[in-house]
Amino acid sequence: MAGYVGVFVSDPWLQNQFTQVELRSLKSHFMTMRRETSGGLKLADLQAKMSMIKHIRENLSEQERSSFLQDSYQNLGDEVDFELFLRVYLKLLALATERRGSGAKNASAFLKSPTSTLLHTISESEKASYVGHINNYLAEDKFLKKYLPLEPSTNDLFEIAKDGVLICKLINVAVPGTIDERAINTKRELNPWERNENHTLCLNSAKAVGCTVVNIGTQDFIEGRRHLVLGLISQIIKIQLLADLNLKKTPQLVELVDDIKDVEELMSLAPEKVLLRWMNFQMKKAGYTKTVTNFSSDVKDAEAYAHLLNVLAPEHSNPSTMKVKDPIEKAKLVLEHADRMGCKRYLTAKDIVEGCPNLNLAFVAHIFQHRNGLSTQTNQISFLETLPDDTQISREERSFRFWINSHGNSTYINNIFEDVRNGWVLLETLDKLSPGIVNWKITTKPPIKMPFRKVENCNQVVKIGRQLKFSLVNIAGNDIVQGNKKLILAYLWQLMRFNILQLLKNLRFHSHGKEIFDADILEWANSKVRNSGGQTRMASFKDKSLSDGKYFLELLSAVLPRSVDWSLVTKGESDEEKKMNATYIISIARKLGCSIFLLPEDIIEANQKMILTLTASIMYWILKQPLEERSCGSSDSESGSILDTTSNSTTDDTASESSTDDNSVK
Repeated sequence: MAGYVGVFVSDPWLQNQFTQVELRSLKSHFMTMRRETSGGLKLADLQAKMSMIKHIRENLSEQERSSFLQDSYQNLGDEVDFELFLRVYLKLLALATERRGSGAKNASAFLKSPTSTLLHTISESEKASYVGHINNYLAEDKFLKKYLPLEPSTNDLFEIAKDGVLICKLINVAVPGTIDERAINTKRELNPWERNENHTLCLNSAKAVGCTVVNIGTQDFIEGRRHLVLGLISQIIKIQLLADLNLKKTPQLVELVDDIKDVEELMSLAPEKVLLRWMNFQMKKAGYTKTVTNFSSDVKDAEAYAHLLNVLAPEHSNPSTMKVKDPIEKAKLVLEHADRMGCKRYLTAKDIVEGCPNLNLAFVAHIFQHRNGLSTQTNQISFLETLPDDTQISREERSFRFWINSHGNSTYINNIFEDVRNGWVLLETLDKLSPGIVNWKITTKPPIKMPFRKVENCNQVVKIGRQLKFSLVNIAGNDIVQGNKKLILAYLWQLMRFNILQLLKNLRFHSHGKEIFDADILEWANSKVRNSGGQTRMASFKDKSLSDGKYFLELLSAVLPRSVDWSLVTKGESDEEKKMNATYIISIARKLGCSIFLLPEDIIEANQKMILTLTASIMYWILKQPLEERSCGSSDSESGSILDTTSNSTTDDTASESSTDDNSVK
């Protein structure tokens, strides 16, 4: 092959963390460290050797690096290969970020904090609670029932998580239909490749349902890193428990607002904020005058819980609960009340008194699911029926929201249209996709009180978009501040598209640094299918014939023949068969290592934006693989020819197939 073939990294998750330029630089550091160390590079050597890397040296002392390594690895005498070096590097980066104080202060408390790679200890109470949840919800699963129930006092949870099946199944409990179980490797004994595929599938699927999985890799599951595994499980379970805390699932929530004008504000709140508002609404009925603002210090005395349960289930109340002064005793009586209601505990009396936020939130969320005490006869519910139900906007908002959150920004986005209005998270995302492009000296960090500061942030967002050649005719920063849905979605689509095209361009050993256009991706996909003997063709990214899923199944089979089990593929004639194929396609792509955020409906309806991202993600995945690892049977020249002869597409993105007028902002 002509040109540089790149640095080989076998772990798909690690491949996704770096460009080839970054890998070459880190490989150079790694080789220098090895040369300077007689007898091979050991983990213990890294505490000093990592000072070779500037941003590690400037932000972490040798003592901090030493403490990190001692906490993270049992045997510091283990030899370090390149992939282990990369994992240590990523975790030190996370530690450096935390030390600088740029952590997730504004993030959703339950979604962000559990995944920090710095939490090397775990809460035994949390582990026991989540084990109980798993035992309850997965007890009848055909594959897992032979392993369940798990014993909370042991490390069984982390052992069974090592093959990836448990977490895949748990994701499907939290958000049904996310993973096509036909794509999960469920043999009794999995080889390392099959196990790695399951972990890759669960991590990409977790991102697609809203989990933050920055700095969690497949190796962390295999090595049983308990704080990371428990952190991911915590997020998945809480997504399940908070699933009903929105007006679409529970329209009775409108009872929480006095004025119809407040409905939009309620719709924009994070699920845990809605839960707090509901809790305060119910306690007010019981005459409780304090306002609960968190699931930690404000509930430690169990007083709020006593009032909440008395309102929701007065028939199970115990008069002694209100008289008891000792917090532990009161908490015990509260949990007995919950038991009589039929609610799962999720926590102990000690957890309440100690203010464990994750478990308190889970407890209250389960109470809400079991009995919310809201009226079904409120006048506002009829008002909700008059609100426009734009399914397309809703799906796109979801996709872009989870895509932004996957980058691990300091702010966790709960509602795109509300949470990007100050411009900060867009600037953070832009800086991650194109480091150095943001002028941070002229930005204002949240909380932002002065409206013109928000406009300044958003003006820079628009300016950078134009710099990146986005189509932004007649758009100003104030349009983002005002929450213009159409314009925000148009900007985010172009940002996502820029990201994937930039990733493809960075594969210089294929593209030689040339610009990549939509037409190149289309031609690459069609040539792969054609050269593998496939019978289908994609005329454009909005080709309605794609709805049966056969084209993408042929494409996936072309890039990795064993990835598709054709005995599981339907004819794609009925709506149900089309959905089965679409779900299978998405799961296979994620299993390979594609980070994608589309839904089956996007394939069935041939949503050209999401079809482009799916095709480009598959292209990026296969072109990253070393030639010797590809089993598609194509020659080197076939694999690279599309990019080596980049089309003469105009540099005006609006001229390419996927950037038609409905995607551009005129």
